[in-house]
Amino acid sequence: MAYVYVKNSDDALDVVQETAYKSFTQIKTLKNPEYFKTWLIRIAINISLDFLKKQKKIVYLNTEHTDSLSTNPEDASLQITLESLMERLTEQEKSIVLLRYYADQTMSEIAKTLDIPLGTVKTVLYRALNKLRTQMTREDIYEQ
Repeated sequence: MAYVYVKNSDDALDVVQETAYKSFTQIKTLKNPEYFKTWLIRIAINISLDFLKKQKKIVYLNTEHTDSLSTNPEDASLQITLESLMERLTEQEKSIVLLRYYADQTMSEIAKTLDIPLGTVKTVLYRALNKLRTQMTREDIYEQ
């Protein structure tokens, strides 16, 4: 989850280390042990967002993308397009989409992880997917 946000393995490792430290020092605040995973993911997301705010980094093309460009350009361009589209979402929209489709969480798990109502999760998810569809359609039109 940290790598999805910071897009750099070294920075992601820093985020994971900070997450481990913070979770260890704040374990007393965990009220229900059955929500440990949710609690830990939320800490990782918050630390990732804080890291990005502090860094204000420009995300460059990763070397893994340049490798895939030489082998299969269609897959690489799709991956680059998806990443650029995801960058246009708000932090809340991005978090919900990532938790739903990358972490494979249910809507109720996402609501618990982000501590927001289930209805809000559904609304934000559908709004984000609609934004992605609209942006994808616009880019297809501009390419033609």
